[in-house]
Formats: sequence, structure tokens, C-alpha cells
Amino acid sequence: MTAPATASEEARAWDALQGVEDPEIPQLSIVDLGIVRGVRVSRGPDGAARVEADLTPTYSGCPAVSVIELDAETALRAAGFAEVAVRRVMAPAWTTDWITERGRQKLIEAGIAPPVAGSSNKLAILGLADPEVSCPHCGSTHTRKLSEFGSTACKALWRCDACLEPFDYFKCI
Repeated sequence: MTAPATASEEARAWDALQGVEDPEIPQLSIVDLGIVRGVRVSRGPDGAARVEADLTPTYSGCPAVSVIELDAETALRAAGFAEVAVRRVMAPAWTTDWITERGRQKLIEAGIAPPVAGSSNKLAILGLADPEVSCPHCGSTHTRKLSEFGSTACKALWRCDACLEPFDYFKCI
């Protein structure tokens, strides 16, 4: 029989996960990236706090998934949870719409243009039309895609025609 956890225990679990960096974009936590889909905390018959965290990878073939799951488990154990279960949840599929506002701001601060809101734009997703991307350095929308491939599989290389700086654009999914 399990007993419900307190709000502070759930907040402690979320805080622990907020401290887990994405291995490919360390400026973002896995919470800011939107891959933490749920956290459940309970107490077992022995009174020990147990936590389950649901993570949805950015895409099914993401090479960092195992590292992220291990880092999440380690952070939750370090936060004092005796039993930890990290579950990989594949449906619904992750979307760039799940990146938090804080995460979008952190991308800009890191010189990466965040995905244009509303990733349901099918033409952009299929590569048939480019979105209007703002330069993370100067804010200009006079930008253009140089390559569909950037520093990681989830980014494309763009350049600002105003300040002439190259930058990564986080692709919409």
C-alpha cells in the first residue's frame, strides 16, 4: 500500500530534474526542454519516498536518451528518493512546442534560435518552406538557412544578413 506524497516532495523531484542538463544542449535542463512529461511521488509501506518520472525523448533515435535517463535517476536519488523509476514514454511524440518559455530564452542566450512557435506548420517540417527565424544575436528577421544540418541533428545552420553572424536554429518537430 502506498501513501500520497506531499507537495514539497513532488517539488523536490521537479527541482532535481530541473538540474539535469541536456547532454547536447547543456544550457537547457530536461524540464526546460519539455521532455519530462510527468512526476509521481508516493510513500511505500516502509515510509520511504518513491518517485516515478516519465521522459519523452526528443526523437526515438536520440543518441542521448540513455544518458538523460541515467542522469535523471541519479539526480532523483541524490535528492533523497529511495526508490526511483524513470520511464521512457514514446506517445505522444515530443514536439518543440513543449520547450518552455524559460527554455526558449536560454536558447537565445546561448546563441541558438529557438524553434518558431507552432511546429505544426507542415510545410516547414517537411522542409518545403523556411520559417521566419529571428537572429539570436541581434534580433533581425533578415536571416537565411545555410544548411539543413547544424551542430547536432536537431539544429540547422543559419546566418543573419544584418549582423552577418552564423547561428544554429533549433528545428521544429
